[in-house]
Amino acid sequence: MAPVAENSQPKPIGLNRTLGLWNLIIIGMVIIQPTAPMGIYGVISNKAHGHVVTTILLAMIAMLFTAISYGRMARVYPSAGSAYTYVGQEMHSALGYVVGWGMVMDYLINPLICTAFCAKAAMNILPGLSFYIWIIFFAAFFTWMNLRGIKTSAQLNEALCAGMVIVVLLFLGCVVRTVWHMHYDPGFFTHPFYDPANFHTTSIFAGTSVAVLTYIGFDAISTFSEEVRNPRRNILLATVLVCLITGLLSGLEVYAAQLIWGSKPFSSDNVESAFALVSGKAGGLVLFQIVNFTLLIANMGSGMGSQLAAGRLLYGMGRGNALPKSFFGAIEPKHRVPRNNILAVGAFALAGAGLLEFFASRLGGGAYEIGAQCLNFGAFIAFMGVNAAAFVHQWRLKPSDSDANRRHLSGFVVPALGFLICGFIWANLSSKALVLGAVWMVAGITYGAFRTRGFRSELVTFEVPSDVE
Repeated sequence: MAPVAENSQPKPIGLNRTLGLWNLIIIGMVIIQPTAPMGIYGVISNKAHGHVVTTILLAMIAMLFTAISYGRMARVYPSAGSAYTYVGQEMHSALGYVVGWGMVMDYLINPLICTAFCAKAAMNILPGLSFYIWIIFFAAFFTWMNLRGIKTSAQLNEALCAGMVIVVLLFLGCVVRTVWHMHYDPGFFTHPFYDPANFHTTSIFAGTSVAVLTYIGFDAISTFSEEVRNPRRNILLATVLVCLITGLLSGLEVYAAQLIWGSKPFSSDNVESAFALVSGKAGGLVLFQIVNFTLLIANMGSGMGSQLAAGRLLYGMGRGNALPKSFFGAIEPKHRVPRNNILAVGAFALAGAGLLEFFASRLGGGAYEIGAQCLNFGAFIAFMGVNAAAFVHQWRLKPSDSDANRRHLSGFVVPALGFLICGFIWANLSSKALVLGAVWMVAGITYGAFRTRGFRSELVTFEVPSDVE
């Protein structure tokens, strides 16, 4: 028997590399939701005077710049820390922590909002149970599924995505049947893109600023870098493909809806259920109810996916000592998941959904809108950080580097445009969201400065593990 070296140590337990490119695309699509534009369709339509498909496609182009930056940085740093790691490695540990803290806000609020939405939707189906019973059910279900391991979560995501795509196809089929029997003018099929009577640049821009919500969540793909086979290739491909697929599918959905509804405005009472109303007009009461139920399923998938991503982000920050390592940096050995983080996110979603309901009843429902705006506050801080890191990385490349890593013009133009676009959107969030976001950031920065004794780089690390088992 060969002797064991005295200084040999057991290999630390890491995340489980089981995901392929297809798994990543499905997870990204479920987090974003194949039905993403349905919930905000009425708001965009009112702002853009019916040009929803135009704003969706413009938003896709805008978000693709940031998606490419995420993919390029994941190729350099395939780490679960995502933007936290990219900015910390390329710029400064303190900036990495600040971006990571902003991401935490985004990733915690998403499952919270989804838990609350699912509870409200379930009450419409089974009104006998209270809101608080439903949020306990959904928060517990999301947490239980995510504790079973990444492969189980990926398989459930595939089933949810397939179900949502079937409903989208059903809706499109009903629209085709309805339009087939309609009488229309020569410009009927082009007006959703450009209607001279209702086209105004300012309204298109206002609609586009809302349409970017369709794509929020694509960045979560990079948090699975340590659970992906060949992450340096697959993260870039998945991030860009998810943006493209989301944009094209969403554009087709809202184009079909505009053929049915036109540019007529929605009243303030039915703006949130606008797509369901269009569905009812195309397919009757049955399709109306199917779309309502599908939005419930979509938010279940988004809630689980965002909790999954939040757990990985907290793990990356805990492992780097930005958060208490003994709790946030631990991996449960059986399923190889960051169990503590998943439980913490589930508890936060449960408590936050309860508080959201409490304040919503006193703010006339405004708390939900504030929550969505706060989600964007954190998301766009991360987007700006990743674009800045991608720009700096390109600047640091030397002429002697290999062809795959040499400087090129797009390496500067893409992140610069991504940063400017995201910065403009972030600066135009509501004043309430900016104030609440500022409070969150000040609290996090204060904690980070205390914990790291002024953000000393040796106390905040950004580990990038091997991309093979």
